[in-house]
Amino acid sequence: PMGEAPAVELDAVLAGGGWDVGVSFEGPPPPAGPVRLGRNVCYVVLAVLFNEEVRQPPRDPHPGGTRCPPAPSPSLQDGVLLVQEAKPECRGRWYLPAGRMEPGESIVAAMRREVKEETGLECEPLTLLALEERGPAWIRFAFLARPTGGTLKTLEEADAESLQAAWWPGDPCALPLRAPDILPLLALAACYRRSPPHPPTLPQELPCAQLCLRLLVAFTNDAGDLWVLLGSGGTPHLPVVACGTSPAELRGGLRLPVLRLLRDCLSPDPRPGPLGLLGLQHRAGGPGGADGICFNVLLSVSPASPGAAPPEPCSPAFCWWRVEEESLRGRILQRLHAGAAVPIRS
Repeated sequence: PMGEAPAVELDAVLAGGGWDVGVSFEGPPPPAGPVRLGRNVCYVVLAVLFNEEVRQPPRDPHPGGTRCPPAPSPSLQDGVLLVQEAKPECRGRWYLPAGRMEPGESIVAAMRREVKEETGLECEPLTLLALEERGPAWIRFAFLARPTGGTLKTLEEADAESLQAAWWPGDPCALPLRAPDILPLLALAACYRRSPPHPPTLPQELPCAQLCLRLLVAFTNDAGDLWVLLGSGGTPHLPVVACGTSPAELRGGLRLPVLRLLRDCLSPDPRPGPLGLLGLQHRAGGPGGADGICFNVLLSVSPASPGAAPPEPCSPAFCWWRVEEESLRGRILQRLHAGAAVPIRS
C-alpha cells in the first residue's frame, strides 16, 4: 500500500495547484546552477483579450503611417485586441500583445505589463490557453485575459512598444500580421469562450530552482483499470525530471526529458501520448535568484494489448500505483479522455 501521500499530491496537481518540488529528481541530475532569464532560459508572455461591450473602431493612421484596420461591421458583436508593431523589423504589422518576461517578474505580472505597455489597457488573466515551447531556449505562455480598465493607445501615444492598439472584429488574416502563429491561439480562445475544455489554469506562486516537469503518467486498459507511475524513493511521489541546459537540450523541447525517463524506466519501449499541462509553479526571485518553473504535466502510456497490465519498471526507483478510490480515479480519467488540459505546442 502506498498510503495517503500520492493521493494528496495527485489531488493538488489535478486541481491546478502546486506541490513542493524538493531537491531530488528522477533521471539525470539537474544542471549544476539555477536557471536564469536571459542566460539559459527565455520566457515570453502573450494575451488574447476580447471586447464584448465597447465597439470602438480603430483610428486612422498618421500621414505616412501604415494602414489601420477599417471600422468594424455593425453585425459583428466583439473584437480581439491587436497591437500595431513599432519594431523596425515588423513596423506597421499587427499582432497580439506579447513580449519577454523580465528578471524578478511573475508570469502574470509580465503579461499585465506587456498588455499595459502595448495597448494602454489594464487586464486580469482568466486562464492559460496554451504553452508553446522549443525547450528552455524559448517558452511562451499564452493567456486568455479580460480588460479591467485603461484607455486604448492611440497613434499620438506611439512609442517603442507599439504604434497603437485596436479592437479588430474581422478576420485577422485580412490584416498584415507580424506572423500567422497567433491564428491557432485565437481559435483556442474562441473555443474556450464557447465551451472551456479545461478548468481555469493559472501559475501558482511556488519557488523552483530548475526548469522541470512533474509527471502524472497514467496507464489504462480496456477493462477500465487505472495505474499511476510513482517514484518510490522515500515517500512515494509523482516523478520529477529536470530539463538540461546544454545547447542540444536548450532546443530539444520539454518532451525530451520525459521520453528519456520513460525509456530508461519502462520496458518495452513505451508509447506515451501527448503532453497536457495541468498547472505550473513559479516564483520570481526563487532560490539563488533562480527563474525556474515546474510544469505539472499529464500523459498516458498505451497498453500493448486489451486488458494488459502496465509495463514492468526496469528500476526499483519506480512503481505503478493502482488507483482504486473512485473520485480520484474519475478525475484522472476525465482529464485523460476529454483532453481536459492546457495544450503544449512544441
